[in-house]
Amino acid sequence: MSVTAAQGFRASGVVAGLKSTGKPDVAVVVNDGPLDVAAAVFTTNRVFAAPVAWSRQVVADGRATSVVLNSGGANACTGPEGFADTHRTAEHLAAALESSAGDTLVCSTGLIGERLPMDTLLAGVDDAVAQLAGNGGFLAAAAIMTTDTVPKTVAITGGLEPAEPGAPTWTVGGMAKGAGMLAPGLATMLCVLTTDAVVDSATADAALREATRLTFDRVDSDGCMSTNDTVILLASGASGLTATADELTTALTAACASLSRQLVADAEGASHDIAVEVVGADSEAAAVAVARAVTRSNLFKAAVFGNDPNWGRVLSAVGTVPVSVAAFDADLLDVSINGVQVCRAGGVGEDRALVDLAGQREVRVLIDLHAGDAAATVWTNDLTHDYVHENSAYSS
Repeated sequence: MSVTAAQGFRASGVVAGLKSTGKPDVAVVVNDGPLDVAAAVFTTNRVFAAPVAWSRQVVADGRATSVVLNSGGANACTGPEGFADTHRTAEHLAAALESSAGDTLVCSTGLIGERLPMDTLLAGVDDAVAQLAGNGGFLAAAAIMTTDTVPKTVAITGGLEPAEPGAPTWTVGGMAKGAGMLAPGLATMLCVLTTDAVVDSATADAALREATRLTFDRVDSDGCMSTNDTVILLASGASGLTATADELTTALTAACASLSRQLVADAEGASHDIAVEVVGADSEAAAVAVARAVTRSNLFKAAVFGNDPNWGRVLSAVGTVPVSVAAFDADLLDVSINGVQVCRAGGVGEDRALVDLAGQREVRVLIDLHAGDAAATVWTNDLTHDYVHENSAYSS
């Protein structure tokens, strides 16, 4: 049920005409309360879209009641006029909902450098408001897709312990879009998360940041950071049940992990999902840095596309990480690919012909640095002909 899995939320997605394909392109999510708690994380790209600038201001007080999202145009690098368009969009939705523009978040995705046709967008907002429903989450998820092939949704029952049968529970719901320009920067795409748990804004903010750090920030599909990346959390409190900080963090992390994996699985043109796990690091930061060096190696990603478990390309990428970032002895490095230890002590291990990449979608690379006890995993995908084609022809 996506964002409407949690009580207190309505959503919709409609065809406004922003896309030449005639597919849904405007979505609205509304928090009916009783709480209006909100938190968000955004791209760290210094070139950021007008909706990011607007939504940063809106969520600064920890409150928001609605989100309007559009695909078919990023409204990025559009100058003061683009910001005015975002402000106008928020005011238009707020007027339709009899709420405040200062509590209205805006998200856009699509081609960078072009202003949105405002009459078309605002008419779409009106249609979306007219169609708001408590089961409209899937339609909203479809309306934010660009090169995605499927909507990405999630619903998680909250709480650290399994609830007794029939016991009241609270929920985290969510939707996301993203199939390219997936690289870390707190957020890696557009995502709206909802919960009907009772939480305060400080708890919501801290839990969201930790959840994104461990999930979306560990997706590195193509090393390209977007100008529009946004992850929003809205809390309605409609369940009447209070979530502790740990409980909320656990539920949000589970929801974000599911959405992250869905992003990787739908990455543009990918034929393999690749998990690069680094163990034996002297710190978590070191493990992430080493894993990220491998996930950003085009040589390694191309080898996986060719079903070649080329561990030499893994080691060469590991070696690019400065000693000041990750300490390790190159003569101690071990690498396993799908359970076969193809590299042992920095040299040849088992025959790499034992690794069958052609028959499996998921590829798991395990790198042991033998330098400590810390570990981390970063997800990526292979580099294919289709990725080049899709990104050479992308227009909306």
